[in-house]
Amino acid sequence: MWCPSVSLSVWANAWLAGVAAPDDVLDALSLWAPRHSVTAYDSVAADRTGLPWPDLTDAGAVSMLQTLRTAAGPITGEPAMAVALPVPGDVRGLPAGTQFTADAITAGEALIVDGGGRGAVGLVPEFTYDESDPDYDHTDDESTGHYPEPISLAWTVYSMPAVPPREHLDLGHEEYQLRSAVRAAADALVTLRAGMTSSDVADPRGLVEQVLESARLHRAPDHAPERALRVLENAAHVDAIITVSSGLMPIGLQSSSAMQIANDALRPLVGVVRSARMAAVSAILQSAWRR
Repeated sequence: MWCPSVSLSVWANAWLAGVAAPDDVLDALSLWAPRHSVTAYDSVAADRTGLPWPDLTDAGAVSMLQTLRTAAGPITGEPAMAVALPVPGDVRGLPAGTQFTADAITAGEALIVDGGGRGAVGLVPEFTYDESDPDYDHTDDESTGHYPEPISLAWTVYSMPAVPPREHLDLGHEEYQLRSAVRAAADALVTLRAGMTSSDVADPRGLVEQVLESARLHRAPDHAPERALRVLENAAHVDAIITVSSGLMPIGLQSSSAMQIANDALRPLVGVVRSARMAAVSAILQSAWRR
Protein backbone atom coordinates (compact mmCIF):
# COMPACT_ATOMS: atom_id res chain seq x y z
CA MET A 1 0.00 0.00 0.00
CA TRP A 2 1.69 3.13 -1.25
CA CYS A 3 -0.48 5.89 0.26
CA PRO A 4 -2.63 6.42 3.38
CA SER A 5 -5.94 6.60 1.49
CA VAL A 6 -5.41 3.13 0.07
CA SER A 7 -4.43 1.64 3.43
CA LEU A 8 -7.43 3.17 5.13
CA SER A 9 -9.84 2.17 2.37
CA VAL A 10 -8.89 -1.51 2.09
CA TRP A 11 -8.71 -2.10 5.83
CA ALA A 12 -11.79 -0.10 6.80
CA ASN A 13 -13.71 -1.78 3.99
CA ALA A 14 -12.58 -5.20 5.26
CA TRP A 15 -13.70 -4.24 8.77
CA LEU A 16 -17.14 -3.14 7.55
CA ALA A 17 -17.41 -6.41 5.61
CA GLY A 18 -16.64 -8.40 8.76
CA VAL A 19 -13.32 -9.86 7.60
CA ALA A 20 -11.01 -7.64 9.67
CA ALA A 21 -10.95 -6.32 13.22
CA PRO A 22 -10.98 -2.65 14.28
CA ASP A 23 -7.42 -3.05 15.54
CA ASP A 24 -6.35 -4.08 12.04
CA VAL A 25 -7.50 -0.70 10.73
CA LEU A 26 -5.72 1.17 13.51
CA ASP A 27 -2.52 -0.87 13.01
CA ALA A 28 -2.53 -0.04 9.30
CA LEU A 29 -2.90 3.67 10.07
CA SER A 30 -0.14 3.61 12.69
CA LEU A 31 2.42 2.60 10.04
CA TRP A 32 1.92 5.98 8.36
CA ALA A 33 2.19 8.18 11.45
CA PRO A 34 2.07 7.76 15.23
CA ARG A 35 -0.89 10.14 15.57
CA HIS A 36 -3.99 10.62 13.46
CA SER A 37 -6.79 13.15 13.63
CA VAL A 38 -10.03 13.63 11.73
CA THR A 39 -12.05 16.83 11.40
CA ALA A 40 -15.03 17.96 9.36
CA TYR A 41 -14.44 20.67 6.77
CA ASP A 42 -18.09 21.79 6.70
CA SER A 43 -21.34 21.32 8.59
CA VAL A 44 -22.80 18.91 6.01
CA ALA A 45 -19.78 16.63 6.33
CA ALA A 46 -20.17 16.77 10.10
CA ASP A 47 -23.83 15.75 9.83
CA ARG A 48 -22.98 12.82 7.54
CA THR A 49 -20.21 11.52 9.78
CA GLY A 50 -21.17 12.47 13.33
CA LEU A 51 -18.07 14.64 13.73
CA PRO A 52 -18.40 17.75 15.91
CA TRP A 53 -19.35 21.07 14.32
CA PRO A 54 -18.65 23.95 14.58
CA ASP A 55 -16.24 22.69 17.26
CA LEU A 56 -13.10 21.85 15.31
CA THR A 57 -11.39 19.81 18.02
CA ASP A 58 -9.49 16.99 16.33
CA ALA A 59 -10.90 13.51 16.90
CA GLY A 60 -8.31 10.74 17.26
CA ALA A 61 -7.64 7.59 15.24
CA VAL A 62 -10.24 5.55 17.14
CA SER A 63 -12.89 8.11 16.18
CA MET A 64 -11.99 7.43 12.55
CA LEU A 65 -13.72 4.06 12.80
CA GLN A 66 -17.01 5.54 13.95
CA THR A 67 -16.67 8.32 11.38
CA LEU A 68 -16.34 5.83 8.53
CA ARG A 69 -19.08 3.54 9.81
CA THR A 70 -21.51 6.46 10.05
CA ALA A 71 -20.50 7.82 6.64
CA ALA A 72 -20.91 4.42 4.96
CA GLY A 73 -24.51 4.06 6.10
CA PRO A 74 -26.36 0.72 6.06
CA ILE A 75 -24.44 -2.36 4.91
CA THR A 76 -25.41 -3.19 1.31
CA GLY A 77 -23.02 -6.01 0.47
CA GLU A 78 -20.96 -3.71 -1.76
CA PRO A 79 -17.98 -1.46 -0.99
CA ALA A 80 -19.03 1.99 0.15
CA MET A 81 -15.48 3.23 -0.41
CA ALA A 82 -13.41 4.18 -3.42
CA VAL A 83 -9.97 5.71 -3.87
CA ALA A 84 -9.13 8.59 -6.19
CA LEU A 85 -5.62 9.47 -7.37
CA PRO A 86 -6.13 12.89 -8.97
CA VAL A 87 -3.53 14.91 -10.81
CA PRO A 88 -3.93 18.26 -12.57
CA GLY A 89 -5.95 17.64 -15.69
CA ASP A 90 -7.28 14.27 -14.54
CA VAL A 91 -9.73 14.30 -11.64
CA ARG A 92 -11.65 11.15 -12.53
CA GLY A 93 -13.98 10.08 -9.74
CA LEU A 94 -14.10 13.54 -8.13
CA PRO A 95 -16.60 16.40 -8.43
CA ALA A 96 -15.12 19.27 -10.41
CA GLY A 97 -14.78 22.74 -8.94
CA THR A 98 -14.89 21.83 -5.24
CA GLN A 99 -12.46 22.53 -2.40
CA PHE A 100 -12.35 18.79 -1.80
CA THR A 101 -11.06 18.15 -5.31
CA ALA A 102 -8.53 20.98 -5.10
CA ASP A 103 -7.12 19.62 -1.84
CA ALA A 104 -7.17 16.06 -3.19
CA ILE A 105 -5.08 17.15 -6.18
CA THR A 106 -2.57 18.75 -3.82
CA ALA A 107 -2.36 15.54 -1.79
CA GLY A 108 -2.46 13.31 -4.88
CA GLU A 109 -5.00 11.05 -3.19
CA ALA A 110 -8.42 10.93 -1.58
CA LEU A 111 -10.87 8.45 -0.09
CA ILE A 112 -14.55 8.63 -1.04
CA VAL A 113 -17.27 7.13 1.15
CA ASP A 114 -20.72 6.85 -0.41
CA GLY A 115 -23.42 6.59 2.22
CA GLY A 116 -26.22 6.16 -0.28
CA GLY A 117 -29.21 8.09 1.00
CA ARG A 118 -27.03 9.87 3.56
CA GLY A 119 -24.88 11.39 0.82
CA ALA A 120 -21.15 11.06 0.23
CA VAL A 121 -18.04 12.44 1.87
CA GLY A 122 -14.43 12.65 0.80
CA LEU A 123 -11.36 12.38 3.01
CA VAL A 124 -7.98 13.93 2.26
CA PRO A 125 -4.88 13.24 4.39
CA GLU A 126 -2.09 15.70 5.18
CA PHE A 127 1.18 14.83 6.90
CA THR A 128 2.79 17.01 9.56
CA TYR A 129 6.57 16.90 10.01
CA ASP A 130 9.05 17.97 12.66
CA GLU A 131 10.92 20.87 11.07
CA SER A 132 13.92 20.12 13.27
CA ASP A 133 14.32 16.70 11.61
CA PRO A 134 17.61 16.74 9.60
CA ASP A 135 15.77 15.14 6.67
CA TYR A 136 12.98 17.74 6.66
CA ASP A 137 14.66 19.83 3.97
CA HIS A 138 14.70 16.78 1.68
CA THR A 139 10.98 16.08 1.60
CA ASP A 140 10.90 16.67 -2.17
CA ASP A 141 14.34 15.30 -3.01
CA GLU A 142 13.86 11.72 -4.20
CA SER A 143 17.51 11.37 -5.15
CA THR A 144 18.72 11.27 -1.54
CA GLY A 145 16.78 8.18 -0.54
CA HIS A 146 16.17 9.80 2.87
CA TYR A 147 12.76 10.99 4.00
CA PRO A 148 11.62 12.69 7.22
CA GLU A 149 9.35 10.75 9.54
CA PRO A 150 5.91 12.34 9.90
CA ILE A 151 4.74 13.13 13.41
CA SER A 152 1.02 13.10 12.58
CA LEU A 153 -1.50 12.61 9.80
CA ALA A 154 -4.57 14.83 9.71
CA TRP A 155 -7.66 13.70 7.78
CA THR A 156 -10.14 16.34 6.63
CA VAL A 157 -13.68 15.23 5.73
CA TYR A 158 -15.57 17.14 3.03
CA SER A 159 -19.18 16.82 1.95
CA MET A 160 -19.68 15.92 -1.71
CA PRO A 161 -22.60 17.24 -3.75
CA ALA A 162 -22.74 13.97 -5.70
CA VAL A 163 -20.59 10.95 -6.44
CA PRO A 164 -19.38 10.82 -10.05
CA PRO A 165 -19.86 7.41 -11.73
CA ARG A 166 -17.04 5.05 -10.88
CA GLU A 167 -14.80 4.16 -13.78
CA HIS A 168 -14.59 0.44 -14.46
CA LEU A 169 -10.99 -0.67 -14.94
CA ASP A 170 -10.40 -4.26 -15.99
CA LEU A 171 -7.65 -5.74 -13.85
CA GLY A 172 -6.51 -8.16 -16.57
CA HIS A 173 -6.13 -5.37 -19.10
CA GLU A 174 -4.29 -3.15 -16.63
CA GLU A 175 -1.92 -5.98 -15.75
CA TYR A 176 -1.12 -6.47 -19.43
CA GLN A 177 -0.42 -2.76 -19.82
CA LEU A 178 1.77 -2.84 -16.74
CA ARG A 179 3.99 -5.62 -18.10
CA SER A 180 5.05 -3.36 -20.95
CA ALA A 181 5.53 -0.52 -18.47
CA VAL A 182 7.90 -2.63 -16.36
CA ARG A 183 10.10 -3.32 -19.37
CA ALA A 184 10.07 0.31 -20.49
CA ALA A 185 10.94 1.54 -16.99
CA ALA A 186 13.77 -0.95 -16.66
CA ASP A 187 15.22 0.15 -20.00
CA ALA A 188 14.98 3.79 -18.94
CA LEU A 189 16.86 2.99 -15.75
CA VAL A 190 19.63 1.34 -17.78
CA THR A 191 19.85 4.50 -19.89
CA LEU A 192 19.97 6.61 -16.73
CA ARG A 193 22.70 4.47 -15.21
CA ALA A 194 24.77 4.56 -18.40
CA GLY A 195 24.70 8.35 -18.36
CA MET A 196 26.05 8.61 -14.84
CA THR A 197 29.69 9.01 -13.88
CA SER A 198 31.53 7.54 -10.92
CA SER A 199 31.28 10.90 -9.13
CA ASP A 200 27.48 10.89 -9.28
CA VAL A 201 25.16 9.80 -6.50
CA ALA A 202 24.52 6.19 -5.51
CA ASP A 203 23.53 3.51 -8.00
CA PRO A 204 19.92 4.22 -9.04
CA ARG A 205 19.00 0.56 -8.67
CA GLY A 206 19.93 0.79 -5.00
CA LEU A 207 17.74 3.86 -4.59
CA VAL A 208 14.85 2.02 -6.26
CA GLU A 209 15.22 -0.76 -3.72
CA GLN A 210 15.18 1.76 -0.88
CA VAL A 211 11.90 3.21 -2.12
CA LEU A 212 10.40 -0.28 -2.49
CA GLU A 213 11.57 -1.39 0.93
CA SER A 214 9.70 1.39 2.70
CA ALA A 215 6.49 0.44 0.89
CA ARG A 216 6.79 -3.20 1.95
CA LEU A 217 6.03 -2.23 5.55
CA HIS A 218 2.37 -1.91 4.55
CA ARG A 219 0.31 -5.01 3.85
CA ALA A 220 -3.08 -5.81 2.39
CA PRO A 221 -5.91 -7.76 4.03
CA ASP A 222 -5.77 -11.55 3.68
CA HIS A 223 -8.76 -11.58 1.32
CA ALA A 224 -6.92 -9.53 -1.32
CA PRO A 225 -6.75 -11.44 -4.65
CA GLU A 226 -3.27 -12.60 -5.63
CA ARG A 227 -3.59 -10.96 -9.03
CA ALA A 228 -4.40 -7.59 -7.47
CA LEU A 229 -1.38 -7.87 -5.17
CA ARG A 230 0.84 -8.79 -8.11
CA VAL A 231 -0.37 -5.74 -10.02
CA LEU A 232 0.30 -3.52 -7.00
CA GLU A 233 3.81 -4.93 -6.65
CA ASN A 234 4.63 -4.36 -10.31
CA ALA A 235 3.11 -0.88 -10.18
CA ALA A 236 5.25 -0.08 -7.14
CA HIS A 237 8.37 -1.17 -9.02
CA VAL A 238 7.59 1.07 -12.00
CA ASP A 239 6.65 3.97 -9.71
CA ALA A 240 9.90 3.61 -7.76
CA ILE A 241 11.91 3.81 -10.97
CA ILE A 242 9.97 6.91 -12.05
CA THR A 243 10.49 8.51 -8.62
CA VAL A 244 14.24 7.84 -8.56
CA SER A 245 14.71 8.82 -12.19
CA SER A 246 12.90 12.12 -11.66
CA GLY A 247 15.31 12.98 -8.86
CA LEU A 248 18.48 11.89 -10.63
CA MET A 249 17.94 12.84 -14.25
CA PRO A 250 18.94 16.51 -14.06
CA ILE A 251 22.32 15.69 -12.51
CA GLY A 252 22.85 12.12 -13.64
CA LEU A 253 22.55 12.23 -17.39
CA GLN A 254 25.41 13.83 -19.26
CA SER A 255 23.87 14.13 -22.73
CA SER A 256 20.63 15.74 -23.80
CA SER A 257 19.88 12.84 -26.13
CA ALA A 258 20.13 10.30 -23.31
CA MET A 259 17.89 12.46 -21.11
CA GLN A 260 15.31 12.70 -23.89
CA ILE A 261 15.29 8.94 -24.39
CA ALA A 262 14.71 8.29 -20.69
CA ASN A 263 12.08 11.04 -20.44
CA ASP A 264 10.17 9.75 -23.46
CA ALA A 265 10.13 6.25 -21.99
CA LEU A 266 9.00 7.28 -18.51
CA ARG A 267 6.41 9.98 -19.25
CA PRO A 268 3.51 7.73 -20.35
CA LEU A 269 4.15 5.23 -17.55
CA VAL A 270 2.74 7.52 -14.85
CA GLY A 271 -0.79 7.11 -16.18
CA VAL A 272 -0.34 3.35 -16.57
CA VAL A 273 0.70 3.03 -12.92
CA ARG A 274 -2.27 5.10 -11.71
CA SER A 275 -4.80 3.07 -13.70
CA ALA A 276 -3.27 -0.24 -12.62
CA ARG A 277 -3.33 0.77 -8.98
CA MET A 278 -6.93 1.94 -9.12
CA ALA A 279 -7.98 -1.33 -10.77
CA ALA A 280 -6.13 -3.40 -8.16
CA VAL A 281 -7.57 -1.45 -5.22
CA SER A 282 -11.08 -1.81 -6.66
CA ALA A 283 -10.57 -5.58 -6.90
CA ILE A 284 -9.40 -5.73 -3.28
CA LEU A 285 -12.38 -3.70 -2.07
CA GLN A 286 -14.82 -5.94 -3.97
CA SER A 287 -13.20 -9.16 -2.74
CA ALA A 288 -14.02 -8.36 0.90
CA TRP A 289 -17.73 -8.73 0.09
CA ARG A 290 -17.41 -11.88 -2.04
CA ARG A 291 -16.32 -14.28 0.69
